[in-house]
Amino acid sequence: MENDDGGQGTTEPAPNEGGKTGGSDRKELLLKMYDQMFNDINTHIIVVWQSIGVVVGAFAVLALVERNIVSVDIGISLILLLCGWLLANLLDSSYWYNRNLAIIANIERQFLLTSDLREIHYYFGAHRPGNKMITHLRIQRALGVGIGILVLLFHFKTRVFSGIGAPWSNFEFQRLWPYLTVIAVLYYVVRLSRQRDRSYAEFIQRSPGKLIDTSGIEYGEGHGFAPTSSHPETDKRS
Repeated sequence: MENDDGGQGTTEPAPNEGGKTGGSDRKELLLKMYDQMFNDINTHIIVVWQSIGVVVGAFAVLALVERNIVSVDIGISLILLLCGWLLANLLDSSYWYNRNLAIIANIERQFLLTSDLREIHYYFGAHRPGNKMITHLRIQRALGVGIGILVLLFHFKTRVFSGIGAPWSNFEFQRLWPYLTVIAVLYYVVRLSRQRDRSYAEFIQRSPGKLIDTSGIEYGEGHGFAPTSSHPETDKRS
């Protein structure tokens, strides 16, 4: 366009208060978000201390039981509560991991090309399905479930099985505490799991990201899909 001197010139984007163009600001913001999302992921998957805490807590409670400071019924209930606490934290960590990974993929789609699916990595082309828990967290979940099952079997053998057939006058209500605790823990964990799944599905639906053509790309177990799965996002939008 013509400038004030009557010559021909080009119009530059008007800088903002920071002295940078809007496109530059957007790029800088996205890169900062990218780094922060990875930091959040590290925070939520480095939770090995939680599993160690459950193991240490279980031994501590058993020591209190051995010294008759607390009854075996209350002690086992406390261990089951610790296991439930671990499972709840793993579910929440899994949601934050998957959500942040989806945000990272959406940011990568702003910069990477379709060819980068093969030249760099193909994960940014599709979001993980169904809020599936990664192996690192599933291993810790197995530990929590295993400890819970073992202490519950121990309690059943020592406090319930031996009393089967005994007169009702020998019944002690506190023997039910571990089983009532299991019911409460399972109710809370299942409810939390469904709520986190709904939250993830809501995020993917409302922020699907830029459409990437993943024709010829097969997503498998490494990204949470069933083996040799096609890209469902492309199938739905094509």
